[in-house]
Amino acid sequence: MRPRITVITLGVDDLDAALRFYRDGLGLPTPGIIGQEFEHGAVVFLDMQPGLRLALWPRASIAHDTGLPLGAASPTNLTLGHNVDSREEVDRVMAKAKSAGARILKPAHDTFWGGYAGYFQDPDGHVWEAVWNPAWETDDEA
Repeated sequence: MRPRITVITLGVDDLDAALRFYRDGLGLPTPGIIGQEFEHGAVVFLDMQPGLRLALWPRASIAHDTGLPLGAASPTNLTLGHNVDSREEVDRVMAKAKSAGARILKPAHDTFWGGYAGYFQDPDGHVWEAVWNPAWETDDEA
């Protein structure tokens, strides 16, 4: 199997609130909610870097589609890393997330491995890490 991820789907409880957080608060590009004409079809796709989209889909729809029971959400099951080019950019991302309504879990700080990072949660509890790793290059311009 060739490793290739093209969509990461986050289960959400309130699709409208999630859309406002990611589009209006964080400024991620999206055409908004699509698929509302289908039962369990309403979804938001957010354009990330080329070849990758972030999908927001109601947890109840994921449960229906997979046949799994709707269980309790757990923020420690997954984290999403947003790697940037500088310590200052980590601070800007954290400030933007906070102003969009994110809960700051851990303010940006020097890490034990020589980087700089902070953690925040979106309105559905998904954990994001804003991080600068001096050993990694990114394609970020903003």
